[in-house]
Amino acid sequence: MQTISFFSLSLTLIPLIFVWYFYNKWTNDKSEIIISTVRMLIQLILIGYVLIYIFDEKNTFLGIFIIIFMIAVSSLISLRNTNDRSLKHYTHIFLAISAAGLINLLLITVFVLDLDTIYEPRYVIPIAGMIFANTMNALSLAIERFEKETQRDVDFVKSRHIAFKACMIPQINSLLAVGVVALPGMMTGQILSGIDPLIAVRYQIMIMIMMLSSAGISTIIYFLMKKKNIY
Repeated sequence: MQTISFFSLSLTLIPLIFVWYFYNKWTNDKSEIIISTVRMLIQLILIGYVLIYIFDEKNTFLGIFIIIFMIAVSSLISLRNTNDRSLKHYTHIFLAISAAGLINLLLITVFVLDLDTIYEPRYVIPIAGMIFANTMNALSLAIERFEKETQRDVDFVKSRHIAFKACMIPQINSLLAVGVVALPGMMTGQILSGIDPLIAVRYQIMIMIMMLSSAGISTIIYFLMKKKNIY
């Protein structure tokens, strides 16, 4: 696989600087993109070293801690753009992301991949990361849209309908576009590393279905709890 030099990697900042200029000019916020980019760089460099340790160690308790940490952080990020930032609301988000993510993660690791042990960090950690990140994004969209609709005095059922449909748009668009408009990240990475494209396709099908179902299940669970809380 082709190695990317640090100089070559720095060239990707050129279009980002262009975006930052207009983001600053049009939104009067000059720090958000810079902070996000710096944080991304630090987090990815650190996780690179951490993953080397995790993959070698294969400690089940460490794996459980990492998954709980992923859920906790993704729940906190989902809460960030909501009006209700109470502990009770965070708990609802946490439970929705946990249930949807763990259902899909267990299904894949135990039955689909049929791993020798239930915890193989080289598989479990990256897949868990994709699941919880995707679930977080979908649920954030659903909550944000739901709150916007309720502020307009739209009733619960109608607001839920609009929010659920809105959060599923990126998921459904991805299914429609995959293989025609885009080759997704995991499939591209496997092909670049020399994996047979037909094997990479199977993994990508697994990921696409997993992402759609985890997004949908988390939103369903969230609104079921929300309805119980309201009524």
